[in-house]
Amino acid sequence: MSETATSAHGYSEIKESLVKRLHRIEGQIRGIERMVEGDRYCIDILTQIAAANTALESLAYTVLAEHVDHCVTAALASGDEAQAAEKSRELLRAVQRFTRTR
Repeated sequence: MSETATSAHGYSEIKESLVKRLHRIEGQIRGIERMVEGDRYCIDILTQIAAANTALESLAYTVLAEHVDHCVTAALASGDEAQAAEKSRELLRAVQRFTRTR
């Protein structure tokens, strides 16, 4: 179950900074593309890919933390056992996605 379009998400208060970070990551990816087009050394490209991955992971952890602080916490505090259980399952699935990518 996801939030409706009219309700605030956990990241809503920091959305502007998240978008700025995404733009920087987008720039990193474009830089990697230029490196490939320019026949740069493999290790230099891999180093930049690792940096972009780290940036994306950092952004993801920020969104996840906001989800826990806002969505999960609110569900647990609501007293609605079904909602709390659903948000807990969502959180576990999100953590599983992170651990599968490693």
